[in-house]
Amino acid sequence: MEQDVFERLGVKRVINGQSWVTYLGGSIMAPQVRQAMADAADCYVNIDELMLKAGHELAKHTGAEAGLVTAGAAAGMLLEAAACMTLGDPAKILQLPDTTGMKNEIIIPRTLRVGFDQAFRQAGAKLVEVGNTFSLGEYELEAAINERTAAVAYIFGPFLKAPLTLPQVVSVAHKHNVPVIVDASAMLPPAENLTRYIREGADMVTFSGGKGVCGPQSTGILCGRGDLIEAARLNMSPHAGVGRPTKVCKEEIIGLLTALDLFVKKDHAAEWKAWRAMSQVIVEALHEIPGLTVRMEDGDQNRQGPVAAIYFDPKWRGPSQQEVLKRLREGDPPIYIGSGWYRDELWVTPVTLRPGEERVVAGRLREALLSG
Repeated sequence: MEQDVFERLGVKRVINGQSWVTYLGGSIMAPQVRQAMADAADCYVNIDELMLKAGHELAKHTGAEAGLVTAGAAAGMLLEAAACMTLGDPAKILQLPDTTGMKNEIIIPRTLRVGFDQAFRQAGAKLVEVGNTFSLGEYELEAAINERTAAVAYIFGPFLKAPLTLPQVVSVAHKHNVPVIVDASAMLPPAENLTRYIREGADMVTFSGGKGVCGPQSTGILCGRGDLIEAARLNMSPHAGVGRPTKVCKEEIIGLLTALDLFVKKDHAAEWKAWRAMSQVIVEALHEIPGLTVRMEDGDQNRQGPVAAIYFDPKWRGPSQQEVLKRLREGDPPIYIGSGWYRDELWVTPVTLRPGEERVVAGRLREALLSG
């Protein structure tokens, strides 16, 4: 039956060499996570009580005062904004997303804007950009803070250039008693990031519960100051608030806690070594093809783990980047890999490959590149 669940809908299983991206299903949960979710499915519990107990577990892992399981990292961003604007006031909670009479501005460095920051605006917040495309001075950030400022946002992610460090932003914001909220959705691993941003002074941090944690893809981790986490909880399901649509079920809560426990106990050095070995298989299969530069890139902060990177040299006369991607996706099974972070390169990340799939990807890539 397990083999038929997608086929009967006419949906093909794919090989994912592009990373923990949402549109390919995020990550694959460990058997222990799936079993824990099944164990949680045959009873009723008080969700408020479960949320509070789960929050204590998240706090222990993140070093924060409190934690909250959310419906993904974007839901965490929405709740960060809602918490900072309402501060737990019941009347303001019911008023959102109408922010009349509230502090409703969230300051964000222009260089850290991403498409997902609309989650802040979904709560009713107004984003105020500071700095220019290349720089931001502490004096510019300080000048933007006023009586309408609810928070300062800081975003971590690939290819985002931060002109000020998080501690610098925290120093300026806290001088004016303004909280700093962080989106670190894709920043696990490394495991040390679980506690890093709280240590650096952030008041609220959101992570994906899927991706590298390998919990349910529809979950997220929100951690931070106790009063702000409580305000966030009051803005989400099962309560009536702007975060009501960000519902998390009991099975997902238990699944995330189980996955996070596995994540913090994992031998990350051994996992990284295995990823390097898988990347090397792909590099070795392609590196002698004329007109290509193929290498493993390890330790690049813009990559999620080691990757096999393929660059097209000026003398390349084979299929284009887009043609190679098309051939891979139209094959059986379809294969998805990454493209375009640096120039027009292709790249394969092994973090989402199952054992043995690196050889399938290597062979299919070689075939696609060498076909006229």
